[in-house]
Amino acid sequence: MTQAQPTEMQSNDRGPGYRDRQTLGRALMWIGVAGLSAALTFAVVRALVKRRPADPTSLRIQQLIDEANTLLKTLDDQKSPG
Repeated sequence: MTQAQPTEMQSNDRGPGYRDRQTLGRALMWIGVAGLSAALTFAVVRALVKRRPADPTSLRIQQLIDEANTLLKTLDDQKSPG
């Protein structure tokens, strides 16, 4: 005489609504995957579209900053004993 182990689960022991919960879980998982894919796509497209051509004023400001940094470095080099 063999007895079923208590840890074994019979297909009928899952209770009512098990299949519905399983289907809902799968649906929510795929909705999450689709949402994540959409968010990633949106971020990539937004990053690519947002790139504007360089503004002449911004370029000039960057040139002045670079020149000032070069002059500061030169002054620091002159102050250093060496």
